[in-house]
Amino acid sequence: MKAGGLVRQARVPAFAKLNLGLRVLYRRTDGFHELRTVFQTISLADRLDIAWVPRRITRIEIEGTPEIADNLVGRAARLVLEALKIHGDVHLSLKKNIPLGAGLGGGSSDAAAVLLALPALMGKPLPADRLAAIASRLGSDVPFFLHGGTVLGLGRGEELYPLPDYPSAKGILVTPDIHSSTVEAYNDLSARLTSISLQNKINTFQQQVWRGGPEGQIAVDDNDFEEVVFARYPELRRIKQRLRRSGAEPAAMTGSGSAIFGIFADGDKADRAKKSFPDKAVFPISFVSRAKYRSAWRRALHLHAEGTLWPPRSLHNRNPYAQ
Repeated sequence: MKAGGLVRQARVPAFAKLNLGLRVLYRRTDGFHELRTVFQTISLADRLDIAWVPRRITRIEIEGTPEIADNLVGRAARLVLEALKIHGDVHLSLKKNIPLGAGLGGGSSDAAAVLLALPALMGKPLPADRLAAIASRLGSDVPFFLHGGTVLGLGRGEELYPLPDYPSAKGILVTPDIHSSTVEAYNDLSARLTSISLQNKINTFQQQVWRGGPEGQIAVDDNDFEEVVFARYPELRRIKQRLRRSGAEPAAMTGSGSAIFGIFADGDKADRAKKSFPDKAVFPISFVSRAKYRSAWRRALHLHAEGTLWPPRSLHNRNPYAQ
């Protein structure tokens, strides 16, 4: 981005998520699948540097590691500018720490980070309902990252209900060099979806949600994708089994894979389990509550946003190049 004129910039986090259980109920008439899941933000995060300069024309520049075709952050920036009827230069520099194709929602979180940060930089707020509508256009997981913490997801995953946050939990995330295709996982799973198992799925998922919360242990329901993804990639089943033998409770795959997480009673057990995967990429993780999620955002935007309002409310006056 060329120097000159007003420049507003910030470095913001884009946290990964886990699915604490994922039930696929049936294919809907709109072609999507009806889901039941509990989302949980974790400490593993990408880093997004975002800068904005008001101009009479719009230009969006993206730098990324690695380079990603049709990057969601660029699409998110353009949708914000269009929604607010504002022109300007937007420069996005994305440092990827969340593995791709692992079921951790990295691309969705990056896009949500743009939706939260850019209006604060530009000085013109987007109401929460409009942010949610834009997020839904970008992907089913994107709306969750406007909230953070522990959240019940229904529908495609975009119908969200905040739950009491789980207590801080520590674990490890094992991310083998396997790219699990979401399309293939859904195709494999669709042949197994039957009305006979539907009520059982709903009942067990409801029990998980009811017994979860700050006072209870972490409850993880089944992930319906595990059976079909493990059939394609038996190594993932072995990773889950090794985590269980190391004392993880729970241990499960997140999303449609390929990342496998294990939660441990204490940090020492997690450290020992990490050493048992010398040939894999392993990340130490902890749960990020909704309060910690928003606190991280307030720190990142302290020069541009005020108070404790959510979504972040800009300190700046309206952009002079708004239409």
